[in-house]
Amino acid sequence: MSERMYYKTDLSDEQWALVEPVIAAWKAAHPSVSGHQGRYEMREIVNALLYQGRTGCQWELLPHDFPPPGAVKYYFYTWRDEGIDRTIHDLLRWQVREMVGRKADPSLVVLDTQSVHAAAGVPAESTGCDAAKKVPGCKRGLAVDVLGLVIAVVVAAAAAHENAVGIALLDKVAADTDAVEKALVDQGFKNAVVAHGQKVAIEVEVVERNPAQTGFVPQAKRWVVERAFGILMASRRLVRGYEHLPRSSESRVYWAMTAVIVRRLTGATVPAWRTA
Repeated sequence: MSERMYYKTDLSDEQWALVEPVIAAWKAAHPSVSGHQGRYEMREIVNALLYQGRTGCQWELLPHDFPPPGAVKYYFYTWRDEGIDRTIHDLLRWQVREMVGRKADPSLVVLDTQSVHAAAGVPAESTGCDAAKKVPGCKRGLAVDVLGLVIAVVVAAAAAHENAVGIALLDKVAADTDAVEKALVDQGFKNAVVAHGQKVAIEVEVVERNPAQTGFVPQAKRWVVERAFGILMASRRLVRGYEHLPRSSESRVYWAMTAVIVRRLTGATVPAWRTA
């Protein structure tokens, strides 16, 4: 790598070693017809994506010591479309689970949604208004394991019902692994999600709140998905719905969680959002 200012979001040598094999394999599978090896280092492309995700800056406001915004944008969209972002994330997630003595895929997941305001300029067809939360924008659905690691993510217009997002999450979980046997959801999800869970061989349990409790009370096991949403909010690119396409928003989630996971695997401290 050429000498430049170090950013807190940069991957260390140890962290890059975790990501590089997937990028190198992708690069080898996409050789230039002219034999050119590429003008920009892949590590710097990834660093630029992590920097943008953490700081929330616009493409054209990426620091000049990163590769040009057009190059970074090209790789973001290409890796999104080819699933490289998801591949990197999932391989690292498996390593975290195995590191703590768990199987690669979980048997239980927790589902929940989060509505965020859409930024100016985001197309109307990819946004809506969450009538319950009074939030105009997009709705982000997560399926996480008991460690709070993302198993599946779905992004839709905020007007989408919890059932629609829940069903889409169950479909993704079932398509990616046959290890998941049970899913925990809150009372915002209705019978349609429970019924769909039976179709994909996943038992869906609605965790009901104790009516005697007041204020915010973490629910056993379900609290991990709330923590996951909180972790994602440290990535300012996710604080609002900046992306024009749902699959771009989903890619941002995978990159944000990848940044968290590589630090966990290498024992590095995750920068607090207050100091970002």
